[in-house]
Parts: sequence; C-alpha cells; structure tokens
Amino acid sequence: MQVKPLFAAMLALSCSFGAMAKVTPEQAKALGDTLTPVGAEKAGNADGSIPAWTGGITEAPAGYKPGDFHADPYAGDQALYTITAQNMGQYGELLTPGVKKMFEMYPDTFKMTVYPTHRSASYPQFIYDASIANASTAELVAGGNGLKNAAIGVPFPMPQNGLEAIWNHILRYRGADAQILRGQAAPTAGGSYTLVKTDEKIKFLYSRPDANAEQLQKDNLLFYFKQVVTSPARLAGTALLVHETMDQEKEPRKAWTYNTGQRRVRRAPNVAFDTPGTASDGMRTTDDFDMYNGSPSRYNWELKGKKEILIPYNNYKLHGADVKYKDILKPGHINMDLVRWEKHRVWEVEATLKDGISHLYKTRTFYLDEDSWQVSLVDLYDKRDQLYRVGMAHAVNYYDLPTLWTTLEVFYDLSSRRYLAMGLDNEDGVASFEEEFSVQKEFTTNALRRSGRR
Repeated sequence: MQVKPLFAAMLALSCSFGAMAKVTPEQAKALGDTLTPVGAEKAGNADGSIPAWTGGITEAPAGYKPGDFHADPYAGDQALYTITAQNMGQYGELLTPGVKKMFEMYPDTFKMTVYPTHRSASYPQFIYDASIANASTAELVAGGNGLKNAAIGVPFPMPQNGLEAIWNHILRYRGADAQILRGQAAPTAGGSYTLVKTDEKIKFLYSRPDANAEQLQKDNLLFYFKQVVTSPARLAGTALLVHETMDQEKEPRKAWTYNTGQRRVRRAPNVAFDTPGTASDGMRTTDDFDMYNGSPSRYNWELKGKKEILIPYNNYKLHGADVKYKDILKPGHINMDLVRWEKHRVWEVEATLKDGISHLYKTRTFYLDEDSWQVSLVDLYDKRDQLYRVGMAHAVNYYDLPTLWTTLEVFYDLSSRRYLAMGLDNEDGVASFEEEFSVQKEFTTNALRRSGRR
C-alpha cells in the first residue's frame, strides 16, 4: 500500500525505531501532544471530513443509567451520501476489497449509508496514563507470542510492526468485569435461522486499574472467560472456560469444555486458531472471535501503514432496544438500513501464514481504528489467495465505562453466501460492567461444571 502524505510522517515515526526497539521517553512525548494518549493523530484530515480528536464521548447523556441501552448521541445527523453497486466506483479509495466484494455479490441489496464522522472513542484517564507509560517500557517476547513490561493501557501506542498493532487490539480496554448475554445466528441463504444464546462472563486482569506489569508477568494471565450456551435446548448447558496467558510461548492458552451429554469437564487444547467457534455452524474460526484473539504465532505480521476508509462506526441504531432480531437478520447480509458508516483513519495490518503452518486463512488483512485499536474490518483469504470471508465490527461507545467496543460482529462467508452475526442483544439486555466476579465462583473447572448443569 502506498501511504498518503497525510500519514507519511506517522509511518516513518513508527518504522524508524527498528523492528523491536523500544520507543524512547523523548519520542513518547508526542503522546498527548500531537498524538492522542493511545497513539492516534489528534489532527483532522486535510479536507476536514475527519475532524480533530477532542476527547471523544466523555460523559453519558442525561437520564442514562447502567443497564440501559445506549442512546444515540448522533441521532440528529443527516446522511452525507449512500453508496450502492451502481455508484461504488466513485468511492473506490474508501472501500476495502471485502466491502467491494459485498457489492459484487449483493448488488441489489447491499449499500452503505455514510454519515458525518465523529471521533467518539474515549477511555478513562487511567488508561491514557498507562498507555503513555507503556510506550517506552513494553516489549514483545517469544518472537511476538507474548509481551512484558506493560499493564492496564494500550501496550504499544506507537507501534513499530504489525505484531505490536495486533496486541493493541487484543489488549484494548473493555472494562474490568463484563457480562454479555450474547445471541448469534447463521442465516441460510434464504434467511431462516436458529438463534443461539450464550451467557458470557469475562474478568480482565491486564486492564484493571491496579494491575501491575510484574505481577501479570509472574502470573502469566491476561483474562478469564466463561461462555455458557443457554438456548436452544439441544445445546443448552454446553460451556467453555478459558484462562488466557500473557506469554503464550511459555504457556499456551488453557481451556476446558463441559459437555452436557457426558456431564464432565475436559481439557480443550484445540480451542484456538482455526478450530470452529462455539455453535457457529462452521462460519467462523476460534480466533475470529472478537475479530481476532489468541496467539499470533502462526502468522507473519506486517504493518502496512495508515489510510482513510469507511468503517462501521457509532452504530447506536443497530444497538437499540427497539430493534428486533428479525429486523437485523436478512438473507445474504444484515439489514443495511440499520448500519452507520463513517470515514476514519485506520492502521492496515496484514497477517500472512508462516511456511509449513496450517490455518484455514492464508492471509488476513485487518483494519484497526486509530482511536480505539478496535479491528473494524477484516478480509480473510483462503489458500488459493481468494477472498473467502469478510468480517465487520459494528462499534459504539459504551459511555458508562467509557470504551469503544462492538455491539455486533458479522462474518460473511462468500462461498456459501451465508453469514454469522454475533452479539445480538437487542431483545435480551445490554452488556453489564457493574458486577465484580469471583475467580473461584466463576472461572474454575468446578464453576464450569456448575454452570453447565443449570
């Protein structure tokens, strides 16, 4: 990718330090000055279509209380333009290969309604402070399969390579404890689907306000995750427990599953990489979850640079409590009348499968929002170098934390003309960040067994 002049200075800065050299304290002074504390450019773009970052959403609107769906702070915006298969050529520079393919496959129904850009991403002050501190201390270890000397904030706000950038996504702030009643569906080409519901609990260790880099490294743990299928009845009780490690070369991810038929907990070392995801109908890999998760060891990671593209952003309409699942899930793709697109700057990161290593995807191209490190889009290629799947993350600012995170993740399988939508919560309740979970009660194998039997 040829980097536009707007980003040339930033790319030169990120590449000038050497492949694995630390950012110096002097270089880190740009954070909070010309760069935001997490490494985005503060300034807007040349034509003003991307505004300057002024802090994002810093407070909840009047009347909001925890447990409410998040009201749209931009509901009064008027659409700037709509892109269809007929006029997409006018906007080619703003479209990724995956998005262009969606127009090609669904010329009569796929569209993009583009709205004014709002750089709404924000984090608590302790995340900003820790991100600035991490910039000159964080290091990759084990060939990039882990890291050290970082805690709480973005580990590499001034990334020098693709590995550092993807670790920023993996470790972006999403609160301390979260419970998500997540629905997912994989509609057939005709549009019929079975809704699978899960109860997910996550305890983040890395991003807690009192986290300590030395202790994280000693314990070698980043987070605990438990997922229990609650419906349909034939799958209810199936459960998964993950203890995610910080140095995955030293100790790979630890995972266990509970099988309702056998009524027993079993170690699950294969819950990683391209193993099919839970109840996904084979429509995603395990490492597709959260757009990318887990060990990066199977790929070579290249930081391609920055560019301006259209990404799903501020999707409060899609997130609303007044929207039903049947309104979202349509044949071929989700209802594009509910999706808001905005122009943002993204880091482009290309992951290429290492020689002699097996994975369903030979190449993955990620587009990471500069303001949050959230992977917004991903293009997934098969062994023939053909575009195989396209992933889209529809984000909102959960201003009760605050953080920018997805409300719905969708993976489109181009060969089957089907898709998997994950994160459906409109009819079940918004993600909760209020309760602090006990490790013993929620994230042990005994806790997994109890959860699966309910």
